[in-house]
Amino acid sequence: MLESASIPALRVRHLRKAYKDVVAVDGLDLEVRAGECFGLLGPNGAGKTTTVEICEGLTAPDSGEVEVLGRQWSADADELRQRLGIQLQDTQLSEKLTVFETVRLFRSFFRQGAAARGVISRVQLEEKQKSRVGDLSGGQKQRLALACALVGDPDFLFLDEPTTGLDPQARRQLWELIEEFKKSGRTILLTTHYMDEAERLCDRVAIMDHGKEIALGTPRELIASTCAEHMVEFAVENAPNALDVQALRRIEGVRDVRTENGFVRMQVTELHTAVPALLAELTRQNVSLTELRTHSATLEDVFVTLTGRHLRDE
Repeated sequence: MLESASIPALRVRHLRKAYKDVVAVDGLDLEVRAGECFGLLGPNGAGKTTTVEICEGLTAPDSGEVEVLGRQWSADADELRQRLGIQLQDTQLSEKLTVFETVRLFRSFFRQGAAARGVISRVQLEEKQKSRVGDLSGGQKQRLALACALVGDPDFLFLDEPTTGLDPQARRQLWELIEEFKKSGRTILLTTHYMDEAERLCDRVAIMDHGKEIALGTPRELIASTCAEHMVEFAVENAPNALDVQALRRIEGVRDVRTENGFVRMQVTELHTAVPALLAELTRQNVSLTELRTHSATLEDVFVTLTGRHLRDE
């Protein structure tokens, strides 16, 4: 039974989890609305997976409160397990079982849900029903893991990096399945390293770093509030240390300038004025371009602006 839209599907308050050598989650507050696809983003080590595992009831927090679908794990664990679908970052399935046997096994864990063959068809694995799990490709195993998460007809679906390692076609097939689930009014919490995935699927995203939330909003809100509208990236002969970067920052419409991995990245408000001014400044400095590209600002640019790191940094 779906909860009222006025009740958050997930409420996290002051969540903390520390291990011997690191504080994985540090006083996190989080709220996911019923019926939305919520993205939890951040680099490896930011605390995403630990947060998700606590919300799934797989890991106990050191302190803080977690409510899922208005329930708490301490009192309502049996009910919550019946209402959640979980795809782990690395789902370990028995390689000796067939696809059908695996989905049928997971279906047996739930009091209600879809027929195994119907879910297998839904994730486009009909032709592999009799194949052993160990003989599947990476993309097929990911679709099978999603089938196991969907077979109980969950109200809340947790997806921890569901498309990592998949080819572009397999990723898009999974996107369509996730969008279909969302259209039914159910809630999704998604972690991902792919910005195009987050921008397509997520209604709102939270960016984590060092166990804390550092930004929250729709993808477009975060881009508009954090970055200039456009990004200019270029490389020059003799590397960026040949540049007078302070002079670049003085160009009208330039919001930020960073050097990284041999490239200079500039946030600019208007391309048609910033690019000619940049070329004129490089000429004045007697520096030659070797590469130049521009793009509209993305969530990746937001993350670099906030943390100085790329989302997929190890």
